[in-house]
Amino acid sequence: MKALILQHDHISPPGVISRRLEHHGFQVEERGVVPEDRYRSPDVDFTFPAIEEYDLVVIMGAPWGAWDDATIGTWLTAELEWIRALHAANVPVLGICFGGQAIARALGGSVGPAPAEELGFSMVHSDAPELVSDGPWFQFHYDRWQVPPGAREIARNPFASQAFVSGRMLALQFHPEVDSDVLDTWALDEELAVNIAESGQDFEVMRRQVAACDSGSWARAAKLVDAFLCHCEIPIAS
Repeated sequence: MKALILQHDHISPPGVISRRLEHHGFQVEERGVVPEDRYRSPDVDFTFPAIEEYDLVVIMGAPWGAWDDATIGTWLTAELEWIRALHAANVPVLGICFGGQAIARALGGSVGPAPAEELGFSMVHSDAPELVSDGPWFQFHYDRWQVPPGAREIARNPFASQAFVSGRMLALQFHPEVDSDVLDTWALDEELAVNIAESGQDFEVMRRQVAACDSGSWARAAKLVDAFLCHCEIPIAS
């Protein structure tokens, strides 16, 4: 089995998501969209792979909004078309934050700026805890989606819808992949600490909190990957 992890930028690693897929026998390929030298100007040419190349796709987060065509440029429209093709072909897709928002938009929902940002750990209310638990889950987003027609929302909190399913697609607003290593990689973007400070939080305290929760975060993320594979009727290893 072959899995594609689509990374929109150079500082959004999949962390435990990739490791758990490998545990279940997937050959994992990580492919980037925007190179490091174009991080501040992400309108680049990118050719999305043929949908038949992979048995499963994970679409990671991004520092841009899935509504922001003006900043992202041509590849956002192409990604939405690619997601619709994956959906039509019944390919399992896990979308994380921007990835989930892109799924929402591709399937006929909408995405836009949220009234308030959500940064740090939070609990969610899940109608399907066997697939998405209540958390705590790490959040880092300024936008939110409207659930697309025909999809089933399965988790939410007072800030935003947090998860929905449509066929073999699972969209998540939160970041199950985040541990202290991933957060350190995010911190390569100097604006991140500034954004956290502007929200009234201390980045170093947040980092220590994430590090203290690493083992629990790994377990929750692994359980979520396992549940997603079972939802898609993909055999998993013991």
